[in-house]
Amino acid sequence: MSVTIYHNPRCSKSRQGLQILQDKGVEPEVVEYLKTPPDEKTLTDILEKLGMEPRDLMRKKEAEYKANGLQDESLTKNELIAAMVKFPKLIERPIVVSGDKVAVGRPPENILNII
Repeated sequence: MSVTIYHNPRCSKSRQGLQILQDKGVEPEVVEYLKTPPDEKTLTDILEKLGMEPRDLMRKKEAEYKANGLQDESLTKNELIAAMVKFPKLIERPIVVSGDKVAVGRPPENILNII
């Protein structure tokens, strides 16, 4: 089973999510998404698998959210996804992908539902 975690090592929830995977014997591909953000296609795929809209996966309290006018309801899905690629700090974390299954580790135990 191939598992990928979009991870921020400075985030306690992300570290807990990675630890849950490792405790279950899963050594995931770790993508530090602040250094290597997912592209628009990957984010679109993740959102579709989660059944979420872009704002559902955005950290709305980050300065970049307000500074870039992302609260504007007229922005399209593609515009919001492009903003997440440009400002990866806006992406909720951790995100774990296992085949066709995706989970947001908020709380980290959500990851157990897909491994």
